Amino acid sequence: MPKSDFLHEATERGFVFQCTDSESMDTAFAAGSVAGYIGFDCTADSLHVGSLVQIMLLRLMQRHGHRPITLMGGGTTRIGDPSLREEARQLLSDAQIAANMAGIQRCFAPFIRFGDGPSDAIMPNNAEWLDRLGYIELLREVGVHFSVNRMLGFDSVKTRLDREQGLTFLEFNYSILQSYDFRELNRRYGVVLQMGGSDQWGNIVSGVDLVRRTDAKQVFGLTTPLIATASGAKMGKTAKGAVWLTADRLSPYDYWQFWRNTEDGDVGRFLRMFTDIPLAEVARLEQLGGAEINEAKKILATAATGLAHGEADALEAAETARLAFEGGLAADNLPSITVAASELDAGIGLIRLLVEAGLSASNGEARRLVRGGGARMNDVAVADEALVVTALDLIDGAVKLSAGRKQHRLVRTR
Repeated sequence: MPKSDFLHEATERGFVFQCTDSESMDTAFAAGSVAGYIGFDCTADSLHVGSLVQIMLLRLMQRHGHRPITLMGGGTTRIGDPSLREEARQLLSDAQIAANMAGIQRCFAPFIRFGDGPSDAIMPNNAEWLDRLGYIELLREVGVHFSVNRMLGFDSVKTRLDREQGLTFLEFNYSILQSYDFRELNRRYGVVLQMGGSDQWGNIVSGVDLVRRTDAKQVFGLTTPLIATASGAKMGKTAKGAVWLTADRLSPYDYWQFWRNTEDGDVGRFLRMFTDIPLAEVARLEQLGGAEINEAKKILATAATGLAHGEADALEAAETARLAFEGGLAADNLPSITVAASELDAGIGLIRLLVEAGLSASNGEARRLVRGGGARMNDVAVADEALVVTALDLIDGAVKLSAGRKQHRLVRTR
């Protein structure tokens, strides 16, 4: 077990998958403040919970007095990371990348403190140096240190070469640029650690090697495990799509519900990784069984939502859920959609409303929900697929629609 506080707790919480020279890294963390970074490409205008392992690891670094660096991939996004991709990413315009970057920057503020202090985070953009690179200069200075034979052995490369889509020369350069980032961050900010998911191992090791070859410095790499649920599903994917970290993409209530719906076998692991709850308390909670495990899930949901959206929104989401599930009430704080009053007067098909409310992904799924007895209107089960919802169904100005016991929406008029 590591001696440094950060690596010890990171290991205990399940963040550590692979390390380069773990003993020397542990010594560096025990000796004083360490600067470590994780890169985030700007492929969407928000991050989702698939990135939360990395964010929580940066948060843990800062809690132990080290300096986290969130590197924005304004330059590398123009190429696209091929890791674990079955086909090339869609190339984005510079305007799209800039807009996405502005959105992503909002995701970090609830988790990490930014500023000028020794353990305050900073957020550089790799376009600052990558956009100025000359191609021949890069090939001569950096390219000579990369073995094509070795790069062909990276999992991210082999996976694509085994598929019909293949790997473009543009994407093949991604590893070189990520390695260049590591060296540049080391030179500018004294960064000695690069972290990322296990799919980034080849790229991270290449960066460690580049710094050693060109600057004769020892730096380190650490990867986290790729997270799947106990049933084998990809973490952060639901029937409605990705679980986003910003409220304009996903309401705090729906975010709370995502964590509340955690599988029993994942409760302890997720409490360790996605909350700050002390490990001794996590050990107690994960031992709960039967109906008590639901209380642990509520604690997980409230703690995780509190980190992303603030304590007030987390408690409000928990109370809204309590009213909706335990009290059978159409709580005002439930997520809602609005329809034209004239449309509701004329009548709107239940199937259409279930889809528009986000309770079903398609008309077919909505019909299956009704046939399976999972659809409810105003807390009454609905068995008729052809049901038409009208203004007569409004209760206190809203119609409450439910899919199962845990997903609820209000339909209001405008």
